[in-house]
Amino acid sequence: MKILVPAQIREALAPLLPADVHAVWVDPAGDFDSDPADTVAYFRWWTREPYLERVLAAATNVRWMHTPSAGVDHVLTPTVIARDITLTNSAGVHAIPIAEFVLGFMLAHAKQMDAFGAAQAEARWAEGVQLRELYESTLLIIGIGGIGQAIAERAATFGMRIYGSRRTPQPMPGVERVVGDAAWRDLLPEADYIVVATPLTPETRGMIDAAAFAAMKPTAYLINIARGAVIDEPAMIATLHNGSIGGAALDTFEQEPLPAESPLWGLPGVTITPHATASSPRMRERQIALFLKNLARFRTGQALLNIVDKSAGY
Repeated sequence: MKILVPAQIREALAPLLPADVHAVWVDPAGDFDSDPADTVAYFRWWTREPYLERVLAAATNVRWMHTPSAGVDHVLTPTVIARDITLTNSAGVHAIPIAEFVLGFMLAHAKQMDAFGAAQAEARWAEGVQLRELYESTLLIIGIGGIGQAIAERAATFGMRIYGSRRTPQPMPGVERVVGDAAWRDLLPEADYIVVATPLTPETRGMIDAAAFAAMKPTAYLINIARGAVIDEPAMIATLHNGSIGGAALDTFEQEPLPAESPLWGLPGVTITPHATASSPRMRERQIALFLKNLARFRTGQALLNIVDKSAGY
């Protein structure tokens, strides 16, 4: 069996491949070290659409493609959609670092770490800063899949009240309420912390809109670890500029890198990270392990893990 694999992780992946699997390595420029025409599987690494289309145009026999990301909006190209390619994602491998980041955002907000950091920079003894507890505050996770569940597990240890939404509601350990579809809007007025973790699809694009912001508490804190386009960015900027909510921690944006002229950089109460919440020394290890597990299944005709519904977008 011949498979197409990323040269960026050759040193880590090559020793782990079965001896009877022939690897064709593709580099970041889209160049192959041997003919990819008869490869049947493709482990895509971090590439953009033109690169992906070029690779698949050369690898016409690929039947299965695996992506290192959980979100797949950026890999659902015309070729991927049109061809009989089973697409699998890496949902689950990012859950731990992202969940830790979200807890860090909430703790930093509740304990006013920005205020103390600013005071330290001025050598100022900052007494009287109003602090909060996470205990018994309400967390709403919009899109409570694998990452959302990891967030909920950690938030529960702080005694938070947790609500969640997902397309198909079902009970979850530690989550007080799980609602479906647009019912998350009814929970906004109760939420102290709102975490956006839903996939980007035509239905979710821009769904955190002006009406959603208007329904939030004046003290609500928004955290986006999904895709930037899930949020109506102009509506969010207006809301934050007016001080209509308590602040936001934003890891993803409609345009990345976030342009230097974006007003988000200078808004008070806003924390910006460069799409970094999934970063971890162990992330690559988990991505490779999942690919190898699926490769073993692919070779023996077993059902693959994390199959993406290409029509649904996740």
